[in-house]
Amino acid sequence: MDNYALLRAFDNIGYATPARRFPGFPKASEARRHVLPPRAGLRLDLEPGDLLSVIVEGGEARIACFDARGGDAAPALGLVADGVLEPLKCDAEPMLGWIAAQGGAASRVPAARLRPGDEPLVLRASRAVTAWLFHPAATDAMIGGAHPSRLEVTHQPAPRTQVRLPAPLGEVREEFTVPRGTALAYRLREGEYLQIIDVEGQQCSDFTAFRSDGLEAGREWMIDGTATRSMVRGAYPGPGLLDKFHDAEMRPLLQVVQDTCGRHDTFGLACTARGYEDRGFPGHLNCSDNISEALAPYGVARRSAWPAINFFWNTWIDHASHRIMTEESHSRPGDHVTMRALEDLVCVSTACPDDIDPINGWNPTDVHVRIYRPETPIRRAVAWREKEDAPMTTSQPSAFHARLEPLTRHFSAARDLWAAVDFPATGALGEYWACREAVTVQDMSSLRKYDIVGPDAEALLQRATTRNVAKMAVWRGAYTLMCDEAGTVIDDGTLFRLGPELFRWCCGSEESGRVLEELAREMGAQVRIHALGGAMPNLAVQGPQSRELLRRIVFTQPQVPALGDLKWFGVTVARLGDREGAPFMLARSGYTGELGYEIFCARADALAIWDAIMEAGADLGVTPMGTEALGMIRIEAGLAAAGAEFAPGVDAFEAGLGFAVDLDKPAFTGREALARNAQAPRRVLKGLLLDGSDVPRHASPVLDGERQVGVVTSATRSPTLGHAVAIVRLGVEHSENGRRLEIGQMDGRMKRLGGTVADIPFIDPQRKRARA
Repeated sequence: MDNYALLRAFDNIGYATPARRFPGFPKASEARRHVLPPRAGLRLDLEPGDLLSVIVEGGEARIACFDARGGDAAPALGLVADGVLEPLKCDAEPMLGWIAAQGGAASRVPAARLRPGDEPLVLRASRAVTAWLFHPAATDAMIGGAHPSRLEVTHQPAPRTQVRLPAPLGEVREEFTVPRGTALAYRLREGEYLQIIDVEGQQCSDFTAFRSDGLEAGREWMIDGTATRSMVRGAYPGPGLLDKFHDAEMRPLLQVVQDTCGRHDTFGLACTARGYEDRGFPGHLNCSDNISEALAPYGVARRSAWPAINFFWNTWIDHASHRIMTEESHSRPGDHVTMRALEDLVCVSTACPDDIDPINGWNPTDVHVRIYRPETPIRRAVAWREKEDAPMTTSQPSAFHARLEPLTRHFSAARDLWAAVDFPATGALGEYWACREAVTVQDMSSLRKYDIVGPDAEALLQRATTRNVAKMAVWRGAYTLMCDEAGTVIDDGTLFRLGPELFRWCCGSEESGRVLEELAREMGAQVRIHALGGAMPNLAVQGPQSRELLRRIVFTQPQVPALGDLKWFGVTVARLGDREGAPFMLARSGYTGELGYEIFCARADALAIWDAIMEAGADLGVTPMGTEALGMIRIEAGLAAAGAEFAPGVDAFEAGLGFAVDLDKPAFTGREALARNAQAPRRVLKGLLLDGSDVPRHASPVLDGERQVGVVTSATRSPTLGHAVAIVRLGVEHSENGRRLEIGQMDGRMKRLGGTVADIPFIDPQRKRARA
């Protein structure tokens, strides 16, 4: 057609310069690096010419290779399957299910050994195969045994002439591609799953769905953006509790099960002919006309402008002007939204033709649609990337999920895991009081854990952290920081010393691991930084009855500290019940300000340990706790959080973490900047006791009259104090205790929350409870 010439397409090979990154049509290198923690497996679908670079350190890895029918295809990588996989030493369930789905035998899986070497092992695929790489655990105990190896895999795809689609999520009933600049309509039966895939990335796909019974009755009951936003209390639904698209009758039509992009639009219309005409492009292809043409066979009346759910369209509202803003999409190649139909539906999907705006990365491309049968087991998930350009993984259930799921449906994403927000039987307030008065147990498995091992481990950590590691005894821990050269906090966490040359770092983000790796290379240190990933789930057992509960189940050998010997930040290794029980690391630490402990265990033992805690603590009032109650408690305790108290441009002292900085120790990263800033501080972290129960928003201005003198970092209503409290960062001139200040709301002027400056913590300022 003639007007298709107006749909200009850019060369999709891509380019970049050292100074700039180009979103959308330019593409960076497709090489992807993966570091596998113990027990972890990695699936890679390889095409002819793809390269794998494998680095194995300290032990052996395994690789199993299959053809499309699940048969052994190791020769396609130049390998011989010289053994079988040991499922007990790795998480092989996804692979076994995949083999069975292909029709292969999953009883004894042939695998090749990958041994350590001085150089990376480079493998080239001679044909299309599916490879599964595994990092077997060296020991079930993970403490006191052989240290796990390191397995790093880099996948370099061969140059493609065709774009590859992501692997199906299950059995596909039907699939088709919506070519760029077009729209297709299709039927979806109740219970079926619909997956809308952004094939090449940064491509908007307008979507809507009609109830089939409505169309048969001559009524166009379709997804309504306004009703949906009102029902889900947000701009659009996502996997979790508020996960449904509704029609104008507030009837749910589709449930969002997976979303790997997480940025969409429900405000804007599908693009229209008039919109292009008004900008000087008469006759331009547009989604509204395409939708009308696609729906005509279903008896849907034509419209000049269609309201739509605009998947992968990146929009937001500018708070100053209240205008809807847009830029290139955040979606990557293969990103998708998967939904389950709650009614029989007629749907329509477009591949938007807009090439005069950034919404499609200036390069309209195809959209792919898959429909799965109702019995397909598709779990809820969102995408997780360690960094923006890192490979994607989808959120996983934690090792304790089987015990949490029957207790609540309210989960939120915590890095790459699902974390319980609250539990309906008690509610967040009940969980709060249980932690204050009895004992709670909380899944904290999303914490990152790194083992730092080797002759130079102490020297590396002395450079990397703000505490004097040389003074740390074996079986002791310390809260410490990693800072950059400006003294800005990169990450915080607890460092435990398990041996003279063995440390475990429990922290908030993978950035810690990258910092340690880079510093070790710079120092030429003889050390291994080993990311444990999901291999060591952990629980927080917190509250005044936590010691009594653990006394009933903890067994320790005489050569390690006993439970009663553990002082604040002490650590030991223990077993469940007796010397034959499940092993775990036990630390007297936590994030509540109460007496508390943390348990770190193997995945295989997680449920047994949970069950033992719940049984032993039944008469003590043990209560599962979620993230909402933890938020209240940690603010009352004055404990810092990433993105709140410490953030870019805020040094350790301004984040209220100066107590964790030892300026007397030898050089560490950021020491010079922190020493300089300590001499003349400009901002300090303080508390504000508010007069009422209104809770201010994060980043609200703190005002002295008409002048802003600070900012809110965190706030909550304190159940103990009976009113709201806020942690605030103030200029030192306005930080004296007892001073009256106000927090501005509603543009900072129309509403003010008065309060009095105070020290933090708000409760138990001497930390006597945690030290008890």
